[in-house]
Amino acid sequence: MIATKAKTGALLSMLALASLAACGNKSESDGGGVDSIGEAFGQLAQQQKSRLLGKKEPAPKPKSAEEIAAEAARVNKGPLILVTLESLGRTQALAQVGLNGTMRTYMNPAEQAVIMRSGMLLGTKGLGNDLSVAEADGSAALIRARRSGTAQRTMRFLTGDGLERPLPMTCTVSTGASKSFAFTGNSWNAQQVAERCTTATGMTIDNSYLVTANGQIPVSRQWVSPVLGYITIQTIRP
Repeated sequence: MIATKAKTGALLSMLALASLAACGNKSESDGGGVDSIGEAFGQLAQQQKSRLLGKKEPAPKPKSAEEIAAEAARVNKGPLILVTLESLGRTQALAQVGLNGTMRTYMNPAEQAVIMRSGMLLGTKGLGNDLSVAEADGSAALIRARRSGTAQRTMRFLTGDGLERPLPMTCTVSTGASKSFAFTGNSWNAQQVAERCTTATGMTIDNSYLVTANGQIPVSRQWVSPVLGYITIQTIRP
């Protein structure tokens, strides 16, 4: 399911370099060289002076989702997704490193992975409290067809004792309004689709999707696990 180590390493290296892509060193021909070195030492001296005086350096401004996505797209040529783990408040771009039929594996430089099947979350790796596998073919068929109906879903999790625990659910799929939107240069026309699932113990989860006429899911908010909560997935490049 995961591509060869060489291919994976190349993709991850490209993704890791995203934050450096906009900060290339000046050459002597464009005004760099000695002047740049002197400027760098001047900045270092100022930082040391600020520390001696007890002044704190201002924290860098967090990048927006659009900035993270655009940065990743500049240095990666293959499929990309933007993932926000709501419980941690963390947004990252993940590059596709594996393809097996309709199943895609996306990974970041820390080797944390999200596994998708035709836009539906199939599993996670490396996040802790991971989703081992989601068995949701019935729901997926309704969602991609933009049809209302009821289906069964089972979420499976690996516990601390190494055993896989199933969590069966009954899910109701309903459709909503159409919506047009753009993200990182891609324009989408999609319909809102909601999936509400309940367990025998009364637990309820609410997944939401934007689904195109041909069954693509460019944006979704899907439940991962009791600890990780929800994950938002946006397509940067299909």
